[in-house]
Amino acid sequence: MVEVVKYMATGRKKTSIARVVLSPGSGKIMVNDRDFEAYFPRETDRICAMTPFRISNLLNKFDLIVIASGGGITGQAGALKMAIARALVAFDQNFRPTLKKGLCLRRDSRMKERKKPGQKGARRKFQWVKR
Repeated sequence: MVEVVKYMATGRKKTSIARVVLSPGSGKIMVNDRDFEAYFPRETDRICAMTPFRISNLLNKFDLIVIASGGGITGQAGALKMAIARALVAFDQNFRPTLKKGLCLRRDSRMKERKKPGQKGARRKFQWVKR
């Protein structure tokens, strides 16, 4: 019996988290038990998520099982991009320089700024009345 090697990785962006299981296959991608195109209806999100495969010339060489949670769809696509890149580096360390140059291994830590007390929002103040 031949054992299939699987590579696991986690990616984050804003409040989104994507966990990926990468295994050699035909390019089938399932995100939260749904098809990749159905889960990411916007083409920009699909392009963003598949960037690591495009950079490393491995499109349709791996099957992916993805568990994405938190944030919005675009944030999850960014988290998926990072998770795929990390899994590819676990598969072959030689992809690291190319993926790093393509900004796939960089964590985007930008978060929503918290609302401050005594203000309407993070920066917005209540309207000031002179008289």
